[in-house]
Amino acid sequence: MPVPRPPLDDLLAYLAASPSPYHATNEAALLLDAAGFHRLDLDAAWDGAPDRAYTLRSGALVAWHRPAGLPAAAPFRITGAHTDSPNLRLKPRPDAGAAGWQQLAIEVYGGALVNSWLDRDLGLSGRLVLADGTARLLRIERPLARVPQLAIHLDREVNERGLVLDRQVHLAPVWGLGAPRDGALAELVAAEAGVAPGEVVSGDLMLHDLTPPARLGRDGELLAAGRIDNLVSCWAAIQALIAAAPADATAMAALFDHEEVGSESADGAAGPLLESVIERLVARSCGGVEERHRAIAGSMCVSADMAHAVHPNYVERHEPGHRPLPNAGPVVKVNANQRYATDALTAARFRRMCDDAAVPHQVFVSRNNVPCGSTIGPVTATRLGIATVDVGCAQLSMHSARELCGAQDPPLLAAALTAFFTT
Repeated sequence: MPVPRPPLDDLLAYLAASPSPYHATNEAALLLDAAGFHRLDLDAAWDGAPDRAYTLRSGALVAWHRPAGLPAAAPFRITGAHTDSPNLRLKPRPDAGAAGWQQLAIEVYGGALVNSWLDRDLGLSGRLVLADGTARLLRIERPLARVPQLAIHLDREVNERGLVLDRQVHLAPVWGLGAPRDGALAELVAAEAGVAPGEVVSGDLMLHDLTPPARLGRDGELLAAGRIDNLVSCWAAIQALIAAAPADATAMAALFDHEEVGSESADGAAGPLLESVIERLVARSCGGVEERHRAIAGSMCVSADMAHAVHPNYVERHEPGHRPLPNAGPVVKVNANQRYATDALTAARFRRMCDDAAVPHQVFVSRNNVPCGSTIGPVTATRLGIATVDVGCAQLSMHSARELCGAQDPPLLAAALTAFFTT
């Protein structure tokens, strides 16, 4: 039997193996498979389905542990997270170029810090759809492209004026020399996938930084990686679900795609996936509409998404008295204008769970003149009416191609979520 890896090594491996949402759900499924969960297809009958199972669709995954004999109206304990991160995605006709350079036509996905994508060695990942209708994961883990920054000799005031990037003009990566040729990238990805060029009909492809995840700091107390927001939360949710032993509720991890662009898709938190799974599990226990509404009324969701750590170079951007630090435990996120779904009741319940697990916790609120972002929390609360708390690990460089958080916080979050699932 293989020796289990330390939790942080397992997280580093998950981050490295998940350059796209499709890889993130595939890697989560592998973790669940190894723990004895069973995969159920959405278009199959779930009669007689096992108590520990999951269903996967594209960049979304819902997994659950529903104890045998649980009443149909029993509540759900849901941890929600998202698999997508801001990045550079290829346009349908990606072959472009100018002035003797071959380039890739890209579209900026989400609220990316676009300057962080300059001068990085970039690989390519995502999924391909073949002529027979099947989808295949693609991951090119070698330097393929680069977005070169303009030399300071040609922009001598850049350090004083600040870098200004036109997303259409300045972010097209170079990946070769010569005139652009239609189909050049299609030939490359087909070869990487081991199929004939004409077999690739379509694809959802994106660039990723090739620098591997790493421990950072004097004592290795920090973690630097791409896609920390929000794969850290995805990993913690899956680890907690595997470790949990629920008794009176269904423990559930829901990983959604498209949070960074508003969640409004079939695989996003605003879509029907989570509600459909809940309905089917209640029906499997011979419950109807009444039992489903009772189950939802007694349920709770922990929306797990990364939080802002206080930045030592920009302390004035943070609310005094609410300045989270790395390695000080999960952050409860509060916003009076409902950008987060936390209220006093759900915050108190999450803090009790942290206390039960001997996990420290913090609280975050934005300055009045620095509006915060949002999460799947308000979306889930609005769609299903489930009491929700927004939490996350503190980090710097949010939405950068490479982010930074505390190395102790992901295991602490997983411990708190395990207590949430179990109690």
